[in-house]
Amino acid sequence: MEDFFERKKDFLVCVDSDGCAMDTMDIKHIACFGPCMVEEWNLSEWEAPILKRWNEINLYQKTRGINRFKALALILSEIDHNYQRIEDLDTLIYWADHAKELSNKSLETEAEERDSICLRKALAWSKAVNKKIDELSDDVKKPFAGVQEALKEIHTYADIAIVSSANRQAVLDEWEKEHILEYTDIVMAQDCGSKAHCIELLKKKGYREDHILMVGDAPGDLQAARKNEVMFFPILVKKEKESWEELKDKGLHALLEGTYLGAYEKEKEEEFYKNLSLE
Repeated sequence: MEDFFERKKDFLVCVDSDGCAMDTMDIKHIACFGPCMVEEWNLSEWEAPILKRWNEINLYQKTRGINRFKALALILSEIDHNYQRIEDLDTLIYWADHAKELSNKSLETEAEERDSICLRKALAWSKAVNKKIDELSDDVKKPFAGVQEALKEIHTYADIAIVSSANRQAVLDEWEKEHILEYTDIVMAQDCGSKAHCIELLKKKGYREDHILMVGDAPGDLQAARKNEVMFFPILVKKEKESWEELKDKGLHALLEGTYLGAYEKEKEEEFYKNLSLE
């Protein structure tokens, strides 16, 4: 899809979806990802501690925002060690560590080529998760307060790219329903590769590095920005409304005026790590 995207403005703002723009991260993990894993691998005997650990990994630790398949490989390794053997786990771990694209399509191809039971189960789990997410009430798939106003203001001055590790169709459906997709220029989701790779592709459209801002809520968003030597603005967990208001009223102007780099970005990064208790 990036082949059809052309730079319209001098500035680019990349925005993550789940847990950043959309208040969907908690409900998806608590109601969909974890329970579907317990069901697929018959883990009901240890359901409570396993679900607690899944939520820690994906929501409340430095791994927040990790790709679903990397998270799956991580927790299945713990389950294999602490609860029950996970057949053919090494194949999933290797694929999650080395695949160029971590998506259902890539996983399906790999599962067929390797005839791997663990890869097939991972694919069945991922499809079940997508189905369960689709079944969630629209009432629980809303943007955070202040998102629409901020995106509308930002789009006046900058191109906006959704850069997400979530399922593409889910992102499109959620953003379109809430009338915020209209403020974006391109959607780069799970099927486009890692967030770092997506930003790398977008940079090739001719933006200066100091004209690109990645907006995210997880350490992986910051790492993707750093890998591409672009700037980062954090949406703080439990302080999302305040974060979006600051992005609109202060962060955007610092980007446009060329004063984002330096003290302001350092201040925002320190707030980000302190908020996640990662210091």
